[in-house]
Amino acid sequence: MKSSFQQKPLNVAFTCSVLLTLLIAVLAPGAAAPHGGGLDSYGCHHDRTHGGYHCHRGQFAGQAFASQAEMQAARQENYTAIPPTLPSIHFTGKVVGVTDGDTITVLHNGKGERVRLHGIDCPEKGQAFGTVAKQFTSALVFGKEVTVTVQDSDTYGRTIREVTLLDGRVLNHELVKAGLAWWYRKYAPGDTTLEHLEAEARNAKRGLWVDPNPVPPWEWRKRR
Repeated sequence: MKSSFQQKPLNVAFTCSVLLTLLIAVLAPGAAAPHGGGLDSYGCHHDRTHGGYHCHRGQFAGQAFASQAEMQAARQENYTAIPPTLPSIHFTGKVVGVTDGDTITVLHNGKGERVRLHGIDCPEKGQAFGTVAKQFTSALVFGKEVTVTVQDSDTYGRTIREVTLLDGRVLNHELVKAGLAWWYRKYAPGDTTLEHLEAEARNAKRGLWVDPNPVPPWEWRKRR
């Protein structure tokens, strides 16, 4: 009887200790173990026993929501978006290479970027005035700072757009005005400036227009 009487206080103390441990676990924020299902990628889960959506890890550890949608809405409100880096629309750099009359290389962010002049097409190297067009472009821009207005890129990875000199002249226009480039109608159909400059050069028989029927470079390339 004596041993049985002494055992009862021990059992009571053990039971109280267990209850106290469970109470602390329930009340401690974020310390509760997942219940009613495993955690999802947010560190939360749907409580199948008591209902709702509870988070045990991550941004909302220790918080409860009516649903995952409510949690995601809260997450979106707290999220500060970093705008993506947008491509440069304009950049200025030194011309470090001239491939031909309508293709140059300009330094951009420490690297040489190939730039194809928009809306024009110069004679190829094997055509009449092809070398002259390259020399003309070199004289105007090689080793000098220019501003490139980016529009697109072609299949060769070249940036396509206008190139403006420091004095405000546009290289694209200067080549057509000198009779050293065609207005590339296919890729700049609505460019009235290039249209007028080509008409003036043709009427004045400047450059390649000394020939009454010069072969456009896009046709010349097809024949080769």
